[in-house]
Amino acid sequence: MTRRLSGDPSGGWAAPAPPPPEVVGGRQTLVEEVLIVLALSLLASAVYSIIDLATAPISGVSVAVYPVAPFATQLAEVVFGLAPVYLVLHLARRSAEPIDDFGLGTSRLGSDAAWGLLLAAIVATVGLGFYFGSVALHVNRFVNPAPPLHHWWTIPILILGAIEAGLLEEVVVVGYLVTRLQQLAVAGGVAVCMSALLRGSYHLYQGWGGFAGNLALGLFFGAIFLRWRRTWPLVVAHATIDTLAGLGYILFHSHLPGG
Repeated sequence: MTRRLSGDPSGGWAAPAPPPPEVVGGRQTLVEEVLIVLALSLLASAVYSIIDLATAPISGVSVAVYPVAPFATQLAEVVFGLAPVYLVLHLARRSAEPIDDFGLGTSRLGSDAAWGLLLAAIVATVGLGFYFGSVALHVNRFVNPAPPLHHWWTIPILILGAIEAGLLEEVVVVGYLVTRLQQLAVAGGVAVCMSALLRGSYHLYQGWGGFAGNLALGLFFGAIFLRWRRTWPLVVAHATIDTLAGLGYILFHSHLPGG
């Protein structure tokens, strides 16, 4: 059973938000922490995506998720891409906050994985049609979601990169950001909308379709987080979707616009 969040428009179905941590400087320090974590991770991606959308055409253009680079560079991108996730865990540990506050407790990993696979099936089914529709309407660029092809490390890097993206986006943009915003007295529904807007913004490099699709995904994942207070199902879903998208491209790239 869950209890109603004070000031939350969710109607009482959301799990309670954790109390704010006791930190030196109080609210101002917590706001600065949020801005620093986002600036080191996905807020910067959002700004660069907006610039990219404003300075390059959409129709007939392909964009790559993975840079054209050798294995060592690909692996380094994955490893250092996880630094903001480690920062979140470090900050939680320093302020003596349980990682359960961010939905990262490990007591239910089996059920989390099962729910994540179900979420992946739902999102992939809806998202595939939305993506190809957006490309056909010339409001989205064609996205190459796979590492450079024809290398022994193409699939391993694809899987590692999918895990990295799932951890980075879901831990930082959902588990961390929604929790911190609620601790700063932002209503749960508003926090989810802010999280979803950020998610949509850093996908603007794909075009308006990528923005709209990821905005909807952010609202969906954010609502699930408010209900369950679990981040791992979102991580599993995200990593699974990215892996399937990359494998699909590898198998059928010669028949696709960017192939």
